[in-house]
This record gives sequence, structure tokens and C-alpha cells, in this order.
Amino acid sequence: MFSINLKTINIRMKKVFFILLLVSTVTFSQEKENYTKVVSEFQSFYNDGNYKAIYSMFNYDMKKALPYSKTIAFFTDLKNKLGNISNIEFNKLKEITHIYKTTFSSEVRDVTFYLDGNNKIGGLLVTYHKPKDLKVIERNTTKMKLPFNEEWYVFWGGTIEAQNYHLAYENQQYAYDILMVKDGASFSGDSTKNESYFVFGKEIIAPCDATVVKVITGVKDNIPGELNPEQLTGNTVVLKTSNKEYILFAHLKENSIAVREGQFIRQGGLLGQCGNSGNTTEPHLHLSLQNTVDMNIATGGKIFFDKILVNGELQQDYLPVKGDFIKNRD
Repeated sequence: MFSINLKTINIRMKKVFFILLLVSTVTFSQEKENYTKVVSEFQSFYNDGNYKAIYSMFNYDMKKALPYSKTIAFFTDLKNKLGNISNIEFNKLKEITHIYKTTFSSEVRDVTFYLDGNNKIGGLLVTYHKPKDLKVIERNTTKMKLPFNEEWYVFWGGTIEAQNYHLAYENQQYAYDILMVKDGASFSGDSTKNESYFVFGKEIIAPCDATVVKVITGVKDNIPGELNPEQLTGNTVVLKTSNKEYILFAHLKENSIAVREGQFIRQGGLLGQCGNSGNTTEPHLHLSLQNTVDMNIATGGKIFFDKILVNGELQQDYLPVKGDFIKNRD
């Protein structure tokens, strides 16, 4: 009936990234000297565009996982997007790997290396760099109402993976996917038309007083059943509360966003309309709490709602879970 391919989302969010980290029982507590030499050579080869030399640094398993042609394509794509490496410095250890804070021309990223016993690269991972001072938000302290009118249905939500498969992804753990259901279905009529879905075009409102800190607009709504992995969250609004909590609203309807960045909005104010833009198979609202405006480096938190009706009964300070019908108290 309804799904978002979060594996695809996670991969596409890291479009220029490749991961192959081999499991080992070996552990260590400080940077190894052999890593310094290999990482320096890697930086030099990368900046020179000598990707063949980088390929020669791989061990057998790495070459098997990332053949020569794919290695060239991967690093060419990486260079086109991020540019040269101006600085690379050891950041921390994680299990058997070394993580380096890497300054590219356009962005700072983390590059994780794993070297085998022959000092060959057996694992390589490029990810977004998370500042060390980002404070994790366990849950909202700002009192919130539901960001919609009428009764909606929680398709994904909760604190265990059986209820909420967002938990597998740190940046969107505890997020909700919410839509409208009637007689057990989310649409009536032609399932290939967005207008057939009960939630499509419904108003999305501010759950609390907040400042608009990010707006993404201009993304077309998908034909139901199709995905847009290039524009993951589609038309998007991110709000910042006075308690420095960030609330992300994704997959909004094309041309429906009614706010601008920097705008202060009161609880109940119109943000936009529910749509089907981004990496989603059908109209719904993706709602999540973050500890920073950037979803790529965020850690998700739990959203509790102040006073709402859940399956017809009043609940206070409640975290909705999969299967709940939820509505603001009139």
C-alpha cells in the first residue's frame, strides 16, 4: 500500500560515497603510523586525478567490490562534486578504522579508512562531517500540536523498528510517515493519480511557534509508485523552535509552500500542503525532529504531542505509534 525505500534514500543521500568496511576482531587505541603514510598518498593521488594509483592501493576484496571502471567513475564524480582535498587530519578511531576530517574545496567531510595487514585499503567511506558540539535531542520540550487538521493515520511511527523502520537511520530515527486512510485504503479511484489520495493537498500547519530556517521548493510531485532519489525530501520546510529543536516537513506539494526562510510563524500557521515530491511512492507527510537544520548530519529525536485525540481518546504528552488514528483536540 505505502512505502518509502529508505535503503535507496540512505544510498542516494550519499550518492558520491562508497562503503566497504571489513569486520575484524582487531582493536587499537591510537592512530597508527602506517595510516599517516597511506592517507597522505591517497590525498596526493586524488588531487592529481591519478585514480588508477588509488585503485592500486586497494586490496583484493576492495578491488572485487569496486572494480577499476567503477573506481574511476566514483572518484571522478567525487572530484566533480567536492573538488580537491586541501587538508586531511586525523579525527578519531572507530572500532578498527581511522576517521579523518577532510576539507574539500566545497565542503568538509569525514573519510574513514581501513587498512589490512599489508597496508592495503580494505575499506573506504566518505560521509558528512558531524561537528563534535552537536547536542543530541532525546525529545521535544516545546509543546506541540499535530501539524494538520482532520484525522490522519500513522503508517510509520514509534520507538521500535517493527513500528518504525526509520530507526535504522540515525538522521531520521523516530520520524513519522503520516497519511489519511478511509476503509483501510489511502486512496479511492485511480491509484496513479495524486488527486486520488485522501491526504494530497491537505494543509500542513505549524505545530508550535517557530522560525522557518530552511525551504526547498520547485520539486515536482511524483506519479504515485515512482521515486525521485535525486531530491530526497522533495519540497521541504524546516522550523526551529525557541528551544533549538528543528522540525522537518518533507514531500510537500509542488508550489504549495506558503512560508519563506527567516519568517517567524505562529502555531497553526500554514506551511504548505501535503504532496508527493521527493523519494516517496505516494502522498504523505514525513515529519521528524532533528538537532540541526541539515538532515545529512542530524540525529533524530522523539516528537511528543501535547493534547491530541488518539483513536478517539484524549492523550497528553503522547508519542504516536504505527496504527494510530490521530487528531488535534478541537
